[in-house]
Amino acid sequence: MKCEALSRFEPSNHYRVMDAHSHRRRWVITRIATALAASITIAAQASAGNSPSTNEVVQGNTALALDLLRLESAKPGNVFFSPYSISAALAMTFAGARGTTETEMARALHFTLAPAQLHRAFGALAHRFDEIAARTNVALTVANSLWYQQDYHLTENFLKLNREYYRAEVRPLDFAGAPDAACQKINSWVAHKTQDRIRDLLSQVPRATRLVLCNAIYFKGTWANPFEERRTHPQPFYVKPDQPLSVPLMSEEISVRTHAEAGVDLFTLPYAGDDISMVILLPKARDGLAALEKELDATKLRDWVAATEAAPFGRARILLPKFKLDLRLELNADLKSLGMPTAFEAGAADFSGMDGSRNLFIGDVVHQAYVDVNEQGTEAAAATAVTMLAMSVHAPPPEFRVDHPFLFLIRDNQTGAILFLGRVVDPSK
Repeated sequence: MKCEALSRFEPSNHYRVMDAHSHRRRWVITRIATALAASITIAAQASAGNSPSTNEVVQGNTALALDLLRLESAKPGNVFFSPYSISAALAMTFAGARGTTETEMARALHFTLAPAQLHRAFGALAHRFDEIAARTNVALTVANSLWYQQDYHLTENFLKLNREYYRAEVRPLDFAGAPDAACQKINSWVAHKTQDRIRDLLSQVPRATRLVLCNAIYFKGTWANPFEERRTHPQPFYVKPDQPLSVPLMSEEISVRTHAEAGVDLFTLPYAGDDISMVILLPKARDGLAALEKELDATKLRDWVAATEAAPFGRARILLPKFKLDLRLELNADLKSLGMPTAFEAGAADFSGMDGSRNLFIGDVVHQAYVDVNEQGTEAAAATAVTMLAMSVHAPPPEFRVDHPFLFLIRDNQTGAILFLGRVVDPSK
C-alpha cells in the first residue's frame, strides 16, 4: 500500500481538519468519502428518478461498504476500496448460488431484492454510469468478464444472465494446463480496463480453477472548482492530537454545500458536470474518527448526505491533502465474518446455478484499488476477482502396466493367510 503526502483542512472559521487516530491507520476522513464515492453519489440522487430497485441495491451496497470499512479499519494502515466493484463481482457470482449458499450471500452482501430484480438493478446502474460518461467530461467506465476453464460446462442460463445484465465478456482459458498464461491474460484485461492503474490483480491461479469472475471500474474527473497549484504548501497534518506531520495541503476558497451533525461536519466537492462528487466527513475532534466510524451506518450516511446535498451553497476555504493510495485487499476472511462462510467450503458450497452440480466453491475474492487526488481532480480505479475452484480435479487414473516379471499372491483378506504365492517370468509358458 502506498500513500503519498496527506493532510487536513485547517479552518478556524469554516472547517478544521481533524487528525487520524494513528499515523498508519487513521489519517484522513476522505478515505471514507472517496471509497464510497460511487455508492454515495447514486444514493444522493434517489430523488432524481431512480427506480426503487436501483435505490435498494445502492443502499445495500452502502451497507456492505460500511461493514467492510469497519473490518478493514481494525487493521493497521490506510483504507481504500470500491464498494461497487466488490458488490458487482459478487453479484455475478451470486447468480449461480443456490440453497444455503444463496441465503448467506444475500444476507452478508445486503442483497434484499429477488434475484431477477437484483441483477436488473445492477444492469440499470451500469447504464447510469454510461450515461454520465456520455454527456460529461468525466471518464467513468465499468467492465465485467467471466473466464472459464475451456473444457468446463457452465449452464446457459448463468452465462446469459451475466451477458445480459452485467455485459460480461465470456472467454475460455486453460487454467488446468497453462495457469500462468491464464493469469496473465486476466491481468492484462484488468490493466486495459483500468487504464493500466491495476496491473497485477491476480498473483496466480490454481490449476483447480474453473471460473474467474472480474469487475473493473475506472474514474477520472476534474474538480468543478480546481485548486491552484501555487496555493499548495506544506502544512501540519495531525496523525495524533499532539503529533503533526508536514504534508502538502491544497487550498482554495470556493462555494460548497455543507452540513453539520453532532461530532462531524460534511461538505461536498463536485466534479465537473455535477454528476459525481467527493463527500468529506470530517470529525470535529482531532481524535474523533474512531467514534465516527463506530456510529456510522447506512441510514445515517444516507440522511447526512441528503441533508448536505439539500443545503445552500456558501463560500468556504477548503484545505485538502494531496494523496495517492494503492491498496490490495484479500476479502475471504471479511466475507466469512459477515456471514457467508459456506460459499468458501468445498463440499458445502452450492453454486449449482453455474454448472448444474455442487462441485464449485469460492477460492479467493481479491480486490485492488488506486486513487490519486490532486489540484486538478481525481483519478481512481479498482478491480475485483472471484476465483471459483473445483472441489476435486479428476486426474487421469494411474496406470500399472504389468509387462515384466512379477510376483503375485492369493490371500485370505480377513486373516491375511497367503493361500498361494507365484512368480511370473514368462506368462506365455
